[in-house]
Amino acid sequence: MGKRAFLFPGQGSQYIGMAKDIFENSVEAKEMIKTAEEATGVSLSHFMFNGPEEQLKQTEITQPAIFVHSVVLTGLIRTLEPDAVAGHSLGEYSALVAAGAVQFYEAVKLVYHRSKAMQQAGIDRPGTMAAVVGLESESLIEICNKASEKGIVQCANFNSPGQIVISGSLDGVRYAMQLAKEAGAKLVKELVVSGAFHSPLMESAKEKLNLKLETTPFYDAKIPVYANVTSKPVKSKNEIKDLLSQQLTSPVLWEDTIRNMAEDGIDEFVEIGPGKVLQGLVKRINPDAKIYGIDKYSDVERFM
Repeated sequence: MGKRAFLFPGQGSQYIGMAKDIFENSVEAKEMIKTAEEATGVSLSHFMFNGPEEQLKQTEITQPAIFVHSVVLTGLIRTLEPDAVAGHSLGEYSALVAAGAVQFYEAVKLVYHRSKAMQQAGIDRPGTMAAVVGLESESLIEICNKASEKGIVQCANFNSPGQIVISGSLDGVRYAMQLAKEAGAKLVKELVVSGAFHSPLMESAKEKLNLKLETTPFYDAKIPVYANVTSKPVKSKNEIKDLLSQQLTSPVLWEDTIRNMAEDGIDEFVEIGPGKVLQGLVKRINPDAKIYGIDKYSDVERFM
């Protein structure tokens, strides 16, 4: 008998109109979105349903919007029980709610706090990120080490075989991009981001997040949560908090996470939230896996 995992997307999967049909078709969804707006003091539904895109792309709006979309959907399919969960960066918070490690109301406040701290860190210490396709991870790690002579740069997201995102200072990342092209990368593209996420430039955000983590009630997870920082399952509330803190300045080990889940017997992956980014990554990492997505209300109806 195979096992099922829920996966939760991170920043970049937002789109105008997200969760609108869910809000219109479910009283429970409406209440949860209103609760999130009370917790954050932000009219999230306005930005989610109407944009404008520039506002929706702002880190402090994007993160709570994606989180709320994912967690609302998880509530609507609660009779469908996963054996484990994982989330990509921000998505780890949605995964922790699904695993019972933190309550929705507390988590949305935590996510909003994190998003503001990350946005501010991007203003205080500007940086950038770039996608690199077609190089082995060992080669790119070496390139980042060499490029570090020009500025901070490290691998930030190991997304799937040959698809890695680097992050750091403008000089460091751009020099690494040049070296990656020279090393034969198929694609090297700078990303439009508000900061150098998962790099040492997020240190000030990490300090602010730590203060909030100390006062947020956490519980031991009911099912394994595969952590970004280690790619391994975790259930202990203290370990979860520590890993969330490390996550802001550490790489997201997504490829290893999916491989470890598969080794632990998981053969069905359900992405819950906006977009299909994680479904694409899982296909590249584990082509034999069964992969589904739940984004819209019609997906909920079909799945249930």
